[in-house]
Parts: sequence; structure tokens; C-alpha cells
Amino acid sequence: MRIALFEPEIAGNVGNVMRLGACMGAGVDLIEPLGFPWDDRRVRRAAMDYIDHVEVVRHVSFEAFRAARAGQRLVLFTTRATQSSYDFAYRPDDILLFGKESAGVTDAVRACVDASVRLPMKPEVRSLNLATSAGLALGEALRQTGSLPA
Repeated sequence: MRIALFEPEIAGNVGNVMRLGACMGAGVDLIEPLGFPWDDRRVRRAAMDYIDHVEVVRHVSFEAFRAARAGQRLVLFTTRATQSSYDFAYRPDDILLFGKESAGVTDAVRACVDASVRLPMKPEVRSLNLATSAGLALGEALRQTGSLPA
């Protein structure tokens, strides 16, 4: 299972998702452009020494990402979806896709995904933090597929 971040804008979120991937055994795909310099020390600060325990692959564009991950199911997490992420049946090789913090994904990206799901939340709030969303999503997907680390 993998987590993909589409054009992430906040280094700290990326670092936290990298740490999540290291702890849970999930690779991380970063789809450029990034909203910060890759050598930004905030990424390393958030990921800490866990950065050495996660496979991180950077892709120059969404098209390059799709080519590299052809054949894997792409599950988009979006507030626009109607299906709950807890009612969705995950597969062990799914890629969990999250959009950029300020705007999500483009309509072109949305048209390419295999499924769209939403994390349930109270209607009076807009969205969860990116790293928090990734943690909730990955935890449920790994639980369903019997892939949680021991």
C-alpha cells in the first residue's frame, strides 16, 4: 500500500506523512511541483530519523506518477466524495491519493482515479489536516487488508 500526495504545499505535512509511512510500512509518492524546497529542513524535522525507513518516490508530474504506478488502483480522498472511506473495500496494493492542502486535486486528476471516498466528519467543519487524513485512511486500509504491522 502507498500514500500519494498531489502537489503538497507544507513541508511539515510531508514529513509527518513520511513518518507515518515508515511506521506503518507504506511507501510515499510525492507528485510535483512541491510547494516548498525539497531540501527544506522542516521535512527532515517532521520525519526525524524515520526518513531512512520509508520509500519516498518523487514524480515530476501526475502523468509521470500514473506511468510509474500503472496497474495499481488509485483511491482519492476528497471532501467531494459521497462514499465513506470506512465503507470502501481496500486492496493491499492500493494507492491512497490526497490533494494539495489549499485546493485538493484538479478535475483532470479526479477524472483519472478509480474511486473517490471521504473521511466522515461533522458538517460544520471543512477538512482535516493532510497528515491526519492520511493516518486515518491508511490505518483503516491496512486494518481491512490484514496488513497492520505487529
